[in-house]
Amino acid sequence: MKTILTGIKPTGMAHLGNILGAVQPAIDLANKSVDTQSIFFIADYHALTSVRDPIAFKEDVYSIAATWIALGLDTKKSIFYKQSDVSEIFELQWILSCMTPKGDMNRAHSYKDKVQKNLDNKKDPDLGVNMGLFSYPILMAADILLYDTNLVPVGKDQKQHIEIARSIAQRINEFYGEGTLIEPQEVLQESGASYVVGLDGRKMSKSYDNAIGVWETEKRLKKLINKIKTDSSEPDTPKNPDDSFIMDLYKLFATPEQIAQEEALYREGIGWGYAKAHLFDVVNESLKAPREKYNELMQNKSALDEVLEDGAKRARVVASKTLSRVRNKMTGF
Repeated sequence: MKTILTGIKPTGMAHLGNILGAVQPAIDLANKSVDTQSIFFIADYHALTSVRDPIAFKEDVYSIAATWIALGLDTKKSIFYKQSDVSEIFELQWILSCMTPKGDMNRAHSYKDKVQKNLDNKKDPDLGVNMGLFSYPILMAADILLYDTNLVPVGKDQKQHIEIARSIAQRINEFYGEGTLIEPQEVLQESGASYVVGLDGRKMSKSYDNAIGVWETEKRLKKLINKIKTDSSEPDTPKNPDDSFIMDLYKLFATPEQIAQEEALYREGIGWGYAKAHLFDVVNESLKAPREKYNELMQNKSALDEVLEDGAKRARVVASKTLSRVRNKMTGF
């Protein structure tokens, strides 16, 4: 049986790009798979590289947990836990750090990007760089390698992290024998939406301030959708449905029949106000039941604690076996 692992960092409310590009495809894969073990975790300690508000931090962790469950993750079939509840991760991180050349971390995208921004602004290259950010890929490698993970679904921007984890595993296997660690493979996400447009037509991202939160109230959701930028064409002017990011979003939530009808309206001529109203209708209808479940969970955090605690116990059963094997190979104990 192969193991598939996916983690998500808790940094505020999930947006439509998160769920369509990563969360929902991962849940669908886990719930359908019969020959794989699926492991999902909330990467809460990864968030400590930048989050400094403990109240917001805790709320974000609960929000991500509730998001996965509200969207249909079967927590009995899959292992679902909070990273910080599995102490074996951090012991393995130290072991991996001792086998990882600093030069590998110098080449990590997250560190290089931060340094380049500082240089562009004529500042000290390491300004704002803490050791958590610098060694971030090693913690991610520990997340992956601790469970003998075979496959890690990722977007293209995360591929390097899996390559680093595999490189670390290969190096340790060369020193201490084949099978000390399983060498993971990345699975580039093909299902789901690889590029979800935001309010301004760019990729939806919190950093661009163009995201639509998944769990916004109906009133707030409608307000955000009405902020989507459009051109100044008249309502009765025919419009190309293949050249509209309102239509791009619509297609992600509508049925084939609804899409065909909406495309016909575009070609006949539709006002952008009506197009946005139609988009709101399909998005809101799709999220209505999950939103109710999410709000229910957020009002009953003790239920979330129970799910995460159970998941951590199950995760530690797997983690302890891996760590014992690695310790024995590397130290003799």
